[in-house]
Amino acid sequence: MFKLCVITDEISQDLERVIQVCKEYDVEGLEPRTVWDKALFELTDEDARRIKQLADDNGMKIMSLASPFFKCDLGDKEQYDTHIGYLKRFAELCHMWDCKIIRGFTFWKTGPAEQVMQQIIDAYEEPIRILEENDLYIGIENESSTHIATAAEAEQLYKKINHPRIRAIWDPANEVYAENGELPFPDAWERMKPWMIHFHVKDAVKDPSAPDGARSVPVGEGGYIDYPGQFQALIDMGYEGAASLETHWRIQTEIEGDLLQKPGGSAFSAGGEEASRICLENIRKIIAGLKK
Repeated sequence: MFKLCVITDEISQDLERVIQVCKEYDVEGLEPRTVWDKALFELTDEDARRIKQLADDNGMKIMSLASPFFKCDLGDKEQYDTHIGYLKRFAELCHMWDCKIIRGFTFWKTGPAEQVMQQIIDAYEEPIRILEENDLYIGIENESSTHIATAAEAEQLYKKINHPRIRAIWDPANEVYAENGELPFPDAWERMKPWMIHFHVKDAVKDPSAPDGARSVPVGEGGYIDYPGQFQALIDMGYEGAASLETHWRIQTEIEGDLLQKPGGSAFSAGGEEASRICLENIRKIIAGLKK
């Protein structure tokens, strides 16, 4: 059975508050993105030790780092070098937190993926070396703001890189936001299933009136993503990793623009606890109805 997890800043910047909410819903795992208004690469060793101690004291495990690795401009050497430095720091955090997975992306989208596919593959050569040295994995997340936006594009990338250290983070809602995205489940899921190392949970529906052509909704209430079917598929395949809530929906406001592409910090977390509680309640109801 998969382990329920949360991306921490979807609830609060206060990690102790995050943990308190998690314990109410029997959430087993944490996925830090921004904590105490600090990005992962801004955390000091003291911060990292405090995070680990809070997790340990409450019987929780850090499942993945929700890093922004390679959310930068493809071909910009200065940005590339900066992100390689981030990756080395993320590797240190992984060792401190007893964690194996770092999230990665495929650079800001400037055109069709096929035109830059080889550049992306080449850009991952140095990260793969770092992963091998540190016995870690990058889960690449396809996202509409990046070159690899759809499951179909991601499938091609994984096949071409063909390296065990490069895996997939599957988020069905990202397929809703992506231009030319397929039905998330079962169509896109079947492409991602062989490569998946980590799973994100958020819900969305198509909405032509929205700036991105889609909008976030409470998990399980959108109808377009078959979450009962998706969760059952995780169970049936014997997946025992994390299903990590990335709420993205807020009760009063819609997260848009820069905050949607670069989530984090207090502005992003505002209203997150209330929205995440609704999503966690919905998730628990869905799981209760599945065949274990």
